[in-house]
Amino acid sequence: MKTKERISTQFDLTPAASAPDLMASSTAEAMASITGNVDAFAIDPQIADTSALLDATGLGPETSANCVLVAGSRSGEERIAACMVLANTRADVNKRVKKLLDVRKASFLPMDRAVDESGMEYGGIGPIGLPANYRILIDSRVAEAEEIIIGSGIRGSKLILSGAALASLPTAEVVEGLANEIS
Repeated sequence: MKTKERISTQFDLTPAASAPDLMASSTAEAMASITGNVDAFAIDPQIADTSALLDATGLGPETSANCVLVAGSRSGEERIAACMVLANTRADVNKRVKKLLDVRKASFLPMDRAVDESGMEYGGIGPIGLPANYRILIDSRVAEAEEIIIGSGIRGSKLILSGAALASLPTAEVVEGLANEIS
């Protein structure tokens, strides 16, 4: 059974464009920038974290992508990236992301700052509607996914779309080897 079919047996799917209340305002405003179908579905905020959502739905980690915010600086210029990686992988921050950002050291953006700058809730941060100065790096496995679950900007819902739709974001960059398998 496909991800969307499994989700639709447990949650009510709604076209995201007609459900702005199921997203952070910045996410809802950016929805027009995506090519392809995006559906939203309400969830109990208690299952917003990836592992809890997967446990509740019985889906595997390859059906969900996490958004990891990473920052570094070079010559006093800060560089931030949102890295989209499958839930069964981990962003290669110390090598691949650092090289892509062209910084000496890359580290996770502190939670309070990520929430403040994104206008999204911790545990619900997604790539759609992030600040314009954030690069959006999408692991090629995410971009190739037929259906993928991502954050909507709030803990009370998720979005489901194809990896190709996600990669259609105007500033998205599909990157081979952005993440490593979790061993």
